[in-house]
Amino acid sequence: MAEYIVFISHSGVDTWVARQISHHCQRAGAKTFLDEADIQIGIDFEERIKTALDAATELLVLVTPWALERPYVWIEIGVSWDRSIPLVPVLHGITAADLQADNRVPVLLKRRNVIDINRLDRYFEELKQRVEANQPTTKPA
Repeated sequence: MAEYIVFISHSGVDTWVARQISHHCQRAGAKTFLDEADIQIGIDFEERIKTALDAATELLVLVTPWALERPYVWIEIGVSWDRSIPLVPVLHGITAADLQADNRVPVLLKRRNVIDINRLDRYFEELKQRVEANQPTTKPA
């Protein structure tokens, strides 16, 4: 089976937090894509994002007040919806009630089971289980 890749969508303001999430995803056994770490200087930014989204197993979106203003976050959410890959909204600096009340937020995001950043350990445990389930099983010789 292919690598389990978590694409981490975030605002530039949230880069430090996104790095911490990436680190924990990797500890759970997943490979991650984080733009600031995985796009080299001089590379076509949009093409690299598209390639990474095409390869992603799931999209984790760090939903913050700043991320809601970032067009790339919305594009990345749209690609995950189009590809029918899991979309994991992580709330930071915004509540589930705020998200539901925001008219800019499409229903496809509002219908998700969101998780607050302070409960993210649960996500990492579930991610580890998904990664392990994705591993090939070896039969004894």
